[in-house]
Amino acid sequence: MTQTQVNINAEKFQSGEQLWFWFLYSKQVRANNFGRMRAAATRRPCEILDVESMITKLYLSGRLSDEQLSVMKKYGDRRRAPHQYIWNENRDAGLWDRAMNIIETTARARGWIE
Repeated sequence: MTQTQVNINAEKFQSGEQLWFWFLYSKQVRANNFGRMRAAATRRPCEILDVESMITKLYLSGRLSDEQLSVMKKYGDRRRAPHQYIWNENRDAGLWDRAMNIIETTARARGWIE
């Protein structure tokens, strides 16, 4: 599905974080060959490849840094955002927030987020 082919019946994401967690979970499901579960899943306005392409373009354009991608992967695998009030997660929380703002702005422009 491309940017211009947004499914009208698809449920849009509420935030950049929701989009990111959905993306990582969907990649994991696909990697583990749980393709049959896809039919029962909620329809989304984009495909996994669309999100992967968006993240790649943001990285290659310099809008997302190596550090931000590392934090996104680390906490995405934990299925939670870093917390600013936990001492050893404070710096990661700042990187996470900036990355999620970039993702949310870009995804909203594509019609993936309400």
